[in-house]
Amino acid sequence: MAKRDLLHLARAGTDLHLRVTPKAARNRIVVDEAGVMRVYVTCVPEDGKANAAVVELLASALGVAKSRLTLIRGTTSRDKVFRIEAP
Repeated sequence: MAKRDLLHLARAGTDLHLRVTPKAARNRIVVDEAGVMRVYVTCVPEDGKANAAVVELLASALGVAKSRLTLIRGTTSRDKVFRIEAP
């Protein structure tokens, strides 16, 4: 997914609902026709490694600092909600 495809979501207060797949072949973000965002990360889901990888990938794709992304719901779940905080 190109970085510019997610830039419209990079507004303070936006909640991002996504489904995470750990232990994937490569890191990537896919948004299907229904608008469901799926994030694939190569990290294993232990000790917060997969969540950290998701934050890094999302921050890069959205063009925001990692510190602006807050995990609202789904710390141990594959379904997560992140909020983009104000700078």
